[in-house]
Amino acid sequence: MPHPDLSDDLDRIDRKILTILSANGRIPVTELARKVGLSKSPCQVRLKRLQDDGYIQGFRAILNAEKLGLEHVAFAEVKLTDTTEKALGAFNKAVLAVPEIEQCHMIAGSFDYLLKVRTSDIQSYRRVLGEVISTLPYVGSTSTHVSMQSVKDEAL
Repeated sequence: MPHPDLSDDLDRIDRKILTILSANGRIPVTELARKVGLSKSPCQVRLKRLQDDGYIQGFRAILNAEKLGLEHVAFAEVKLTDTTEKALGAFNKAVLAVPEIEQCHMIAGSFDYLLKVRTSDIQSYRRVLGEVISTLPYVGSTSTHVSMQSVKDEAL
C-alpha cells in the first residue's frame, strides 16, 4: 500500500490505483476505472504511466506453499568472511541462482545477510544449508531460525 507521503508525482487517484492493484493485480481495467472514478481510457493511461515510471514493477501470482509442498520456512543469518564490495557482489550474484532462497536482505547489525529460505521440510532445509548456502562465496558462518507460523506475510 503506498505511503501517503510517497511522492508529489502521485495524486489521490494514482495512489488509489496502486492500493487497489496491490490487493488485486488481476482486476479488469474497467472495474479499476469504476473504483477510482475514471472512464476506461484515462485509467489505462494512468496505469501505463505508473508502469513506465516504475511504480508498478510487474504482476505475479501468489502461490499456495502448502499445496506445492513448500511449507517449511527458515531464516538464515549469514556472516561473511569478507565484506569488501568484491565479496558482497560475489555473494549477491550467487544468491540469485539459489531457488530455495526466497528473499535476501543485507543487514546492518551483528551479521551480514538475512535469508528467507523455503523448502519442503527440515531435512531439505538442512541439505540446502549445508550443500548450497554454506558454500556460497565468502560465507563464514550461519545461524538458523525456523518459522513456526506466518502471522502476516504481505507483499507491497
